[in-house]
Amino acid sequence: MTDQPGTEHTDCTDCTALPGPNNTRIMSVKAGGRVSEVWHTPDCPALTVLQINWEEGAKRVHEQDAWAKGIFPAAHERLKQAAAAVAPDAAAKPFVDALTELVQAQADTRGHVVLHQWAEILERRFPPELPDPNHTTE
Repeated sequence: MTDQPGTEHTDCTDCTALPGPNNTRIMSVKAGGRVSEVWHTPDCPALTVLQINWEEGAKRVHEQDAWAKGIFPAAHERLKQAAAAVAPDAAAKPFVDALTELVQAQADTRGHVVLHQWAEILERRFPPELPDPNHTTE
């Protein structure tokens, strides 16, 4: 039923459409990386609901992004001020510094902080314990 090897076909319970030039194929990745497809006719109620949900979700994401861009600079400044007020010898200082640096990295990317940046920051703020050269295990 599908033109993609390894793709699992599921029938739409509303329209039971088959693959065809006028029908719409919706593909998704399921748990374990399985690919699934569902075909819909142009007037399928389930397809209409999907489209409405996608449009509403996109609208919410744009609204949330605009809100976050509006408040982030002031919130980021408050974080930096609070971090600067933490005593250098405070037990929380490495955590505060790591959080501040991670937030700054996030602000610089305006996207996502990638794993290697997280690792670099955490490695710098929480270096591995090195063996004590004056301690012998004999």
